[in-house]
Amino acid sequence: MIDIILVEPEIPANTGNISRTCSVTGARLHLIEPLGFDISDKALKRAGLDYWQYLDVTVYKNLDAFFAKNGDENLWLATTKAPRCYADPDVSLQGDVKLMFGKETAGLPEWLRERYRERCIRIPMKEETRSLNLSNSVAILLYEALRQQDFPGLKGTGLMGHNS
Repeated sequence: MIDIILVEPEIPANTGNISRTCSVTGARLHLIEPLGFDISDKALKRAGLDYWQYLDVTVYKNLDAFFAKNGDENLWLATTKAPRCYADPDVSLQGDVKLMFGKETAGLPEWLRERYRERCIRIPMKEETRSLNLSNSVAILLYEALRQQDFPGLKGTGLMGHNS
């Protein structure tokens, strides 16, 4: 199982897009409060409207509540400040993996990055740019984990793959 953890997300459309990505891949979504929107926000629902019923989502009051329930085994933190790339050979996103992302305006808190320094990974980008959109970052790392796991439980061929 792949868990996507959003720490204090601020933009409802990003979380909506991420919920859609989680729905179509079977990943679980964990939201750490405070949220920058109401969970029933129209923008959030609109982005993932047709997929919301397929989403496994849990909201936590804080990081302590998340860790108390889920632990930190096979946790990876996505941050632009990480010294290594998600595609480095020693980054294994196999098995039950937890991918954690920070809020759009500030990323993950420094104390958390320091606590899990060896578990911080980044997506390569030009130095003069700040970062990718949160929903794009989630999609990149989620699909890398799925690729490393050979896309478990996902449809292997499209309609073109069938003789009709």
